[in-house]
Amino acid sequence: MSDSAPPPRLRPVPGTARGRGRVVVDLSDHVDRGTRRRAGVFRRALRREVSRLRDPRRVAAIVLLSLAFALVLSGMIARGEAGGADARAYWAGVRIWLNGGDPYHPTGPFLPYVYAPWMLPGFAPWAVLPWDVAWFVWRVGTILLLLWTIHWAYRRRPLTTAVIVAILAFPFGANLDTGNINLQLTLMLWAANFTGPRLGGLLWALATWMKWVPALNWLILPGKAKQWGLAWLAVSIGLSIVTLPLTIIQMQALFGFGARPIRLDYLVYAWSWVPWLYRRPDPFDFLRLATWQRWSEEIPATLRRRITRPAAN
Repeated sequence: MSDSAPPPRLRPVPGTARGRGRVVVDLSDHVDRGTRRRAGVFRRALRREVSRLRDPRRVAAIVLLSLAFALVLSGMIARGEAGGADARAYWAGVRIWLNGGDPYHPTGPFLPYVYAPWMLPGFAPWAVLPWDVAWFVWRVGTILLLLWTIHWAYRRRPLTTAVIVAILAFPFGANLDTGNINLQLTLMLWAANFTGPRLGGLLWALATWMKWVPALNWLILPGKAKQWGLAWLAVSIGLSIVTLPLTIIQMQALFGFGARPIRLDYLVYAWSWVPWLYRRPDPFDFLRLATWQRWSEEIPATLRRRITRPAAN
């Protein structure tokens, strides 16, 4: 007796018009059920994805995203080694500070570090890397996190997400080119929508104390994150007061750049509002005239109720 599996069965196939018959091998008994089940899952998933491509809106979303990614990628490739000037400023500033120098007045081909002095240790674990490695980690890590946020948004509203990404393609590309921290702060504000109130408030406070543009995101912080955000912002102010001599030097370096062009790269902060918008029942109702008419009626009525309520008591 042999323990080996029996040979495959030979199954005849009806002959053709010429009377010739064919014999095929039936392997159904030699493929385990788990393999057949996985193959069925793959087939169904493939059919589902193919059926989605028949939706004109999804096809338009894919085309828009492809064009946006191509634009960003072409800009990054064209710049080559010339990119990363802002990220290099953070990297060099920390290294100068670690060596006892002044990061706000660097020597060499570096832009000055212009953020709070107490934030320098936060950059240190990254800045101790060699520049080529640090720049790779900075850019690739940012791209991966950005793609994750785009994936989250695309799964919920494909075409809307594609339109927003296409509009913000230039700000995305500009920040990825220079290595400016705007995009990282945008992702921090994005993460504040998915964390607890303490961490969410901390992320908002750090982003706000670095750029101030994220201050508007306080309006959309979830729950108690608003209170925690103000508390962490007070801590940030206190730390800057404690390091007041360096803070004064920081302000001098910050405002010493003179006139600047319009900062279109700041438009990237609009991306941080996407989680809040997508979680609303009607995200873009503010674009309709009827919504503004309803607000014009509701807001005065609410104010009248709040004014007359204490008088009634």
